[in-house]
Amino acid sequence: MSQAILGGLMIAALLWPLALILREPLMAALTSRSEVRFPLDPLWASAPLPALALALLGADGNLSLSAWLLGGVWVLDEPRRVLLAFTALLWLFSGWYARGYLAGERDRANAGNGASAARLARFAVLWPLTLSGNLLLLVAEDIASFYLGFAVMTFAAYGLVIHAGTRDALTGGRAYLIMAVLGEGLILGGLLWGAGNLDALTLSELREGLATAPHGVWIGLLLWLGFGVKAGVAGLHIWLPLAHPVAPTPASAVLSGAMIKAGLVGWMATLPLGESAAAAFADLGRAMLVVGLVGAIGAALLGVCQRHPKAVLAYSSVSQLGMLAALVGTGLVTPSLWPSLAPAVVLFAAHHGLTKGALFLGVGIGEHPPRMPTWMLALLLTLPALSLAGVLGSGLATKWAFKAALYEGGQLALATWLSLAAVGTTLLMARTLWCQWQGERQARLDGLTPLFAPMPLAWLLLVVSALTLPLWLPTLGLAPAWPPRDELFGFWWPALFGVALALLAGWRIHRWPLRLAGRRPPAGDLWWPLARSLSRLWMATAPWLVRLAAAKAAWVAWWVALEEAGISMLDALGESETWLRRHAAVLMMMVAMGLALVLLFSTA
Repeated sequence: MSQAILGGLMIAALLWPLALILREPLMAALTSRSEVRFPLDPLWASAPLPALALALLGADGNLSLSAWLLGGVWVLDEPRRVLLAFTALLWLFSGWYARGYLAGERDRANAGNGASAARLARFAVLWPLTLSGNLLLLVAEDIASFYLGFAVMTFAAYGLVIHAGTRDALTGGRAYLIMAVLGEGLILGGLLWGAGNLDALTLSELREGLATAPHGVWIGLLLWLGFGVKAGVAGLHIWLPLAHPVAPTPASAVLSGAMIKAGLVGWMATLPLGESAAAAFADLGRAMLVVGLVGAIGAALLGVCQRHPKAVLAYSSVSQLGMLAALVGTGLVTPSLWPSLAPAVVLFAAHHGLTKGALFLGVGIGEHPPRMPTWMLALLLTLPALSLAGVLGSGLATKWAFKAALYEGGQLALATWLSLAAVGTTLLMARTLWCQWQGERQARLDGLTPLFAPMPLAWLLLVVSALTLPLWLPTLGLAPAWPPRDELFGFWWPALFGVALALLAGWRIHRWPLRLAGRRPPAGDLWWPLARSLSRLWMATAPWLVRLAAAKAAWVAWWVALEEAGISMLDALGESETWLRRHAAVLMMMVAMGLALVLLFSTA
């Protein structure tokens, strides 16, 4: 493929979503108010298609834009193709799914409901805008483009989180925005510090320079924490369980499946992974490994206590990203292991993105079940859960990919810890399916959705894409291997153990119901004690702040009075000057006469 075609595909992939944003205002200006048109039409849902074509048809290459910011450099290579492909697929199916999911908003808007029309129009604009930022950060090699895409994606997604406008949605949006601003500040500080010290304009220059920079570890710490907010590492994860349940289901799918991978992309793009000269980063890598494992196991314990299936899936994302954080940390601790571990991490990201997207869309399917036998629907809802647990499909291939790399590098302890985290994943999947089953039984009483309506069709295609990932991924240059038969039990025992624990817990609760009211940890866990602590701190400091404000007001009033007195004096001086100008001639004559008299009497 020529560079011109590659450059055209890159520009089309990034500009097509923005063109769809401009289409809506132009249509609104040209269409009379009596003609209300549903903005989420098939053309709107096509926003990710050029990016998908770029991933499937594009060859390795780059596009340089000297007039773009500080000099744009956009690159397509094997890891970026894989990331771009699953991201575009997830956005494509989620966008088609949204057309059916928000059909109720369309009906209310057509009936004259202004609030529904406003929410629908806002969603139609913010969805492709968020997508454009997500795509830009994946292909960007220059620091300015990367940060621009990251920031656009982050802040545009806030409007998707608060789409419903309810109290819970605003709370989730507040948590999302606070953590987003914190993360963006850390990322911007790390990028500016690194780019300034190293005179770097591209991510490759930054990554290579950090390995030997005098303050490279501190810059790396800022970047790890900043991207860790987006990746939901333990302690910085509090926005995920609050934002996911309140966002529209298609938005939750891309939030968890694609956007939180931006944190992983940031780690891989900026940290000196695989650099033998980066020995100083070993301690940071150990911290990443420990925090990752704490998140992987701790999030599972918190997630199984949740009632809302999307909250359970949010904690599952924290757990899965904790595993990825542990693998990235291992790449800093043992640089020689990273070349074999990097493809497994990319495969893990693709597997988790598509599978978690299918699980989130499945929550909406459980609320609006299609016309199919109950057993078939249950099977289709269960298959992605089994894949995420590593039992079959892409989950099995992914597990073998990173465990084979860990075995090769002698990291048997880490492989064991990740197996224990897989037990937690199985428990989370069991909890998700149970919550969905409870809601699906009630939803069937309210009516069924046609099988080939936008929601069921998009969900089915995403399930198939997720399960068959190892079959079509070799076309992008990444060929996962299947584990040998003698290793299968090592992959299946965590899932079997997790299922046994889930059945035991279910039997125990059925026989002796537990009264968990008030004891169940709420979604967002750390958010609530932090919010209460800040509220109490505010109440305790409010009287002092009032006094401080009164003192400030008195101080300002004193200075204002002093200023007014000074202005009055200046006015008096001005009036004196005016009087002097008017009587200057008389005064000069009197002075002259006085001098003459003095001279006269002095001579006498």
